[in-house]
Amino acid sequence: MTIRAELGHYFETLVADLVSSGRYASVDEVLRDGLRLVEEREAVLARIDAAVMEGLADADAGRIKPAEEVFARLQAKYGAAE
Repeated sequence: MTIRAELGHYFETLVADLVSSGRYASVDEVLRDGLRLVEEREAVLARIDAAVMEGLADADAGRIKPAEEVFARLQAKYGAAE
């Protein structure tokens, strides 16, 4: 499959500079590396979303502790912040 994209002057220059500097062997390599980073970021965001949903479900089910209790426990454990 062939994908065509207009990157704009800034990104076209960036890609060309990365290839000409020898950091990457080709434009394709730059774009694949960029897509891998997007994929990693999306995976992190999915884990964050899942954790937030789990926390909201816990709150809805009443599985929560008052903030004052949590802060008191942390202060006892780690001492007062200076």
